[in-house]
Amino acid sequence: MDRNKRSRIYLIVLMLAVFLVYTYRQNQPKEVLVQGTTMGTIAYNIKYLDKDQRNFKPQIDSLLQDFNQSLSTYIPDSEISTFNKNGKVKFYYPYFYDVLAASREVNEATDGAFDPTVGQLIDAWGFGDGKLIAPDSSQVDSLMDYIGFDKIKFDTNYASKAIDGLKLNFSAIAKGQAIDVVADWLKDQGMENFMVEIGGEVRAHGKNLDGEFWTIGIEVPDEKRVGRLFDALHLENQGMATSGNYRNFRVLDDGRKVVHTIDPKTGYPKMQTLLSATILAPNCMLADAYATACMVMGKEKSIALVEADPSLECYLIYTDESGNMATYLSSGLEGKTIKSESEE
Repeated sequence: MDRNKRSRIYLIVLMLAVFLVYTYRQNQPKEVLVQGTTMGTIAYNIKYLDKDQRNFKPQIDSLLQDFNQSLSTYIPDSEISTFNKNGKVKFYYPYFYDVLAASREVNEATDGAFDPTVGQLIDAWGFGDGKLIAPDSSQVDSLMDYIGFDKIKFDTNYASKAIDGLKLNFSAIAKGQAIDVVADWLKDQGMENFMVEIGGEVRAHGKNLDGEFWTIGIEVPDEKRVGRLFDALHLENQGMATSGNYRNFRVLDDGRKVVHTIDPKTGYPKMQTLLSATILAPNCMLADAYATACMVMGKEKSIALVEADPSLECYLIYTDESGNMATYLSSGLEGKTIKSESEE
């Protein structure tokens, strides 16, 4: 074979190789980042792998707008505002029924530690409509008349309350539900690898651009070190939410510090040696609700709850008897944290 013929064959092979590499790269997924705000000023960050690099921000914003029109207490004519004001509501969107059904599930599983009927108490302690009352014992006793999930009746079309004055507040579950709404929509668009985060709560599916499970951080539960990473988990097709009292608290005129975790059984803010509870669940709505319930129940009851339910995992940060920060990881998380990897 002469030199010219070999050169032509080499050139053809080279061009074919370049074409194949180009085609391969064109067909590989690329990461798309969508950011914005929802529920007022809460930031969201959404990543998904899409070879066509489609921008789903307009659709996601529209979806979240509808969600807020159903469940935002800051929108006067939302479905939840209508329920709280009029005592009943007919559902136009699917979200209200779904969150009530999930709330009933978690309420029963936690023996009432999670209860969205605490709206009046949340307002009274300054974590709702902004009108801090700091109620005394007699006022708390009066407000307790409005608490109890059994005071709500609902089906797939309507919800009503059995007592005037009862006020629903889904702040401990709504972010998780909004994340699930977006995540399910992305799956419907054919997305197999994505991460949806709203206000620190997350749901992940598939893997990231590096072919690894999505890595989600857990903050140090300390008001003076907000944003500092304590540890991180690999999230495998799950929802993840963290609840703690290190951010959301009030200092009363008399100097007392009250936290946003309200115990539905006593009516008072609940301080615990449990500093933060991170829950992993099949979806983020359940993770969000169970994380709040854990902060009410405390460390030992939270451990018992999680270990009895194979669909849940927990990462608890608490203060031990010596006053030091300690952790408890449920059995399914052993060896799956960034700290555990660094120790190997």
